[in-house]
Amino acid sequence: MTVALPRFIASCLLALLLLAAPALAQEPPAEPDGEIVTEGEAPEDAAIAQRIRAIFSQIESLAGVEVSVTAGVVTLTGETLTAEAAQRAEALAGRVEGVVTVENRIARDVDVSTRIAPAFGELEAQVEGVVRSAPLLALALAVFLAIAFAGWLLSRWSALWQRLAPNRFVADLLATSVLTLSLVLGVISALSLLDATAFLGALLGAAGVIGLAVGFADKDTIENYIASILLSVRQPFRPNDHVVIDGHEGRVIRLTSRATILMTLQGNHLRIPNAAVFKAVILNYTRNPERRFEFRVGLDPDQDALAAIETGAAALQALDFTLADPGPLAIIEEVGESTVNLFFAAWIDQEAADFAKSRSAAIAAVKAALEAAGFVLPDPTYRIAIEGEAVPALPAAPPPARDGPAAAPAAPAQPPDTTPDTAIARRVEEERREEAAPDLLSPGAPTE
Repeated sequence: MTVALPRFIASCLLALLLLAAPALAQEPPAEPDGEIVTEGEAPEDAAIAQRIRAIFSQIESLAGVEVSVTAGVVTLTGETLTAEAAQRAEALAGRVEGVVTVENRIARDVDVSTRIAPAFGELEAQVEGVVRSAPLLALALAVFLAIAFAGWLLSRWSALWQRLAPNRFVADLLATSVLTLSLVLGVISALSLLDATAFLGALLGAAGVIGLAVGFADKDTIENYIASILLSVRQPFRPNDHVVIDGHEGRVIRLTSRATILMTLQGNHLRIPNAAVFKAVILNYTRNPERRFEFRVGLDPDQDALAAIETGAAALQALDFTLADPGPLAIIEEVGESTVNLFFAAWIDQEAADFAKSRSAAIAAVKAALEAAGFVLPDPTYRIAIEGEAVPALPAAPPPARDGPAAAPAAPAQPPDTTPDTAIARRVEEERREEAAPDLLSPGAPTE
């Protein structure tokens, strides 16, 4: 995974400088409440005016305010740059001992020159503050760069992540997580050095709220992404495995960060969300190459069922594609309304024989063997009783003798074709080679 580190670090540094400036600026202390006492036991108008002028002279924004006091009534005239400064002057004058009320007649100074000069002065003060804080800013910047560079080097250590992770997707995810964590740790360390912990707490709180909102809004996408990580680690199937997932059958094409893509046995694409795949019951036919097929045959109830299952089992055992270990199975399953149902099963090697073709050939071989031995495989029939008249009974076929071994089935003129059908498997491999889409499955990784 290639990371554009220089551009990303430059963006982070710019954001760090912008965030640090407010933290370095000193806010003016809050003014205390309470009454301001004048000198002397009984404050007179002159003492009150002198006290207020002394206070205003120490405040730059109130230097142009004139004060006059008559019978305890303070009249404020002159000009200030802002309405907030006029309100502040009124509040300060009202707190002086002996003041009855304050008449605020301060006008607002709208002269351009007087308004530009303080702005330049404030800018100059801020620049001086930044210059004085340059060593601290340099230290914070150095700490951020050191932590970010160490995280970048660690994220580029591909051999380590490939050794720790089961596949390339998880390895890239771990490398990206380490880089992101190092950048966050660098920003936190730098802001802590700049004494911007309050801003850092507010930033982290806002990030948590935004993350929670995004999580609720895009819950399905996040759930599928997490499921893709867990599936790539567990890997319940490999590419081109023949599986059944939640009732959907097909061969696995690939596992993406959102869905598992199958090619059905009809050649169609099927996308199943990874969250559903992670919680679904998965049947993997490819994991074990040996597979058992089974089928049922109905037999006339008047015939010997034991001899019939011996004949059918011999026919299954004589087939080239059935395995001797485990061998074929033949049992009497149940007695139906008009037939005795026989159950037959045999094992094949899926790498050498096709499942559907083998089952079809086995059914034909057992049917031919039973019919050649004289057994009747009837259609479903119903017995009807007619009152008042005797119905002549049809002659039943004599059951075959059981004195000797079961009759061997007649050898077919040409052995059936049971070679595996690889059309879907080949198409899946071709599509995996043609498309350069990311795949979270590793063909050589162990499966769960």
